[in-house]
Parts: sequence; C-alpha cells; structure tokens
Amino acid sequence: MTDVFFAVCPRGIEDVLAVELQALGAQAVKATAGGVEFGGTLATAYAANLHSRVASRILWLVASGGYRNEADLYALAHDIPWENEFTPQQRLRVDVTAVRSPLQSLQFATLKIKDAIVDRAREQTGERPTVDRAQPDVQVLAHLDERNVRLYIDLSGESLFKRGWRADKGEAPIKENLAAALLLLSGWTPDQPLLDPFCGSGTIVIEAACMATGRAAGLNRRFGFEKLKGYDRAAWSQLQSAARAAVNDAASFSLTGRDISTGVVAIANANAVRAGLGAALDSGKLQFEAGDARAGAPTAPAGMIVTNPPYGEQSNPRSASVPAMMGDVATQLKRQFAGWQAWLLSSDRQLPRQMHLRESRKTVIFNGALECRFFRFDMVAGSNRKAAPAELPG
Repeated sequence: MTDVFFAVCPRGIEDVLAVELQALGAQAVKATAGGVEFGGTLATAYAANLHSRVASRILWLVASGGYRNEADLYALAHDIPWENEFTPQQRLRVDVTAVRSPLQSLQFATLKIKDAIVDRAREQTGERPTVDRAQPDVQVLAHLDERNVRLYIDLSGESLFKRGWRADKGEAPIKENLAAALLLLSGWTPDQPLLDPFCGSGTIVIEAACMATGRAAGLNRRFGFEKLKGYDRAAWSQLQSAARAAVNDAASFSLTGRDISTGVVAIANANAVRAGLGAALDSGKLQFEAGDARAGAPTAPAGMIVTNPPYGEQSNPRSASVPAMMGDVATQLKRQFAGWQAWLLSSDRQLPRQMHLRESRKTVIFNGALECRFFRFDMVAGSNRKAAPAELPG
C-alpha cells in the first residue's frame, strides 16, 4: 500500500532533498516550498528518516480536507481512527502551521484539533491521552492553507538534524542537515580534499566524514515511528543492519577543519569521536587544528573549501570588523589557494564586494530565519591583483 509523506527541510535545499528521496526509492517525488512530498510504504519513510542527510523531519499524511472554520477542523480530526496508531497512555503534542489561512487564531485551531483527538480517544476507550508539549510520545501536525487542511503524524520525533553525536555546539553553529546540504550543493565528493577554515564545532567536516565512510545520518538515534502501534520492527531492523554493514572506515579521504579557538577545536574532535569517526582521526584522514583563516595554507594543490564564516548576526560587535576580516581571508585565498573552489554561506549579500571577488554561482538558502547566499568562488592563479575595482560585481 502506498502512503503519502512530507519531508520538511530548510528553504532553498528542496531540490537536493528530492534527489535524496528518489535514491531511497520514494515515488511521486514533488518539491515544494519548505519540503518534498513523496509516496511509498512505511518502510520507505523509515529509510528516509535513517538515510536523509538533508530533511528536518518526515511527516505521514493521515487525512486532508476542506475547511471554513474551527468546527470543520474538529470534525475532520475527530473522524480519524487515531486509536489505530497510538494509545491513550501515550503523551500527545499537537502543532499547527499555516499559509494564508483565514482563521484568526492558530492557537484556537490547535486547541480544537487537540480536543477532537482527545474526545475521540475518550469515546473509543474511556481514557484520554495526556498532552505534553515538552516530551511527547506522538506528535500530530496540521498544515492549513486558504481552504484545505492536511493532518500528519510526525515519524521523526526529534528533528533529524540531531544525529546523536553533538554534545557541545560551540559558537553559532549551523545545523547538521544544512551542513550536509551545503556539501551536496557544492558537488563535493570524498575524492576531493576538503577544508573548512571556520569549522567551529566541526559540523561541516563531520558531515563530510560521515558521507565519505557511508554512515547513515540517523544510525545513532531513535525515531518517533518506533512508538506507534503499527511500527514494523522487522522492517526497521533490516534497514538498520544494512546501514551498519555499509559503513566503510577504510575509505580514503582528506578532511580538515580549522578554527582560531583551540577550545573549539577540542570540541570538534570530541564530536567526531562521538560520531564514530575515531579511526579517521587516528589515521589523519580527518583532522581538526587551530589556525587563522587569514593565514592558513592549503592542504593539497587543489581541493574545495566549504564553510560558514562569521557574519553580522553571529559576530560579537566588540570584535574586529567581519567585512575587514573577510577581506583578509580573500587575500590569503588569492595568494595561496589557486586551483581551489571556495563555497561560503553568508547572510551578507555584500560578501563578494568585501572580498573583491566575483562569485561564479550563488544559491539562496535559509539558515533558520536568516536569508543567506551560498557563494561559489573559483580561485585561479593570478587572481590576487592590486587593482581590485575591476573584480567588483555590478
């Protein structure tokens, strides 16, 4: 039987997620703003939770219909046989999102859907579930547009960017799924040396190492679907076993993360160990080191930089000017990194001007609520010219 699911992701990386889901056997894959709809079995959704590096969560569509008011929402939610999926003893959370909904209060809409689920449970079993927003066993999500509502059960539980290895985020991190998306968008492959000169707690480089060793993104965590009544333990066990067997710690790669803070470098190393990458650290294929991006040397004659440098919203206002620092970083790239591609994520649209470089590509991506640009710069011999104005974008 084919069900319909929705994979949520940060805006700007929907196409990357669609490719991922197709590779996992998803059917009728359709990218929309903020995610990708797809069809398949529950095992397909299990695989998406386990393997997707880009999705934020996987939702299972259980009902949809038109509505005009909150009473319509109540009626639709009340007609769903929730008792087939979870028991009154399980803790429940209900959330509502909306785009152009005519309803005045999403809080009241949430309350009506929650009441419908609770009332049905009482009618069917004589018991009512406990509502717990902090530590729910089951999460129901409703999405409203102008005329229609879609009701989902969240199959992920905690957001999928939580891989299970991060103990300390360091300063101003990007989420793991966004880091993976940057690598996929850049076209990086494990045969290319990779450098992150602003590595922070190591997110981009650790995600690259997991890709290079074939580690499934969700190999070390639990999921919401494991608490549902229809949970297929045998199918899930088979998927996990295959994912564990696919890990290849003997793979060859060269990955380097640098940060100016030795304390943050220590955090990155600890995170990599928790991610199961101790062998890569021991062999030197993966390394974190203290270093200033304004002076760091390349790790190979050619390779790729993928990084999330500081920008205005992240930086300490008492610290040195971020634009001035990025100008110094660009000078070092021009001098030392001919033959490299540099991919930088920034919310500052003036970054190319600050660096006196012309981007060869840029992609709009949202880092949380921040609208960012993912800039590609191709470093070529002779790009370090004294006369910069001719390089400025128009």
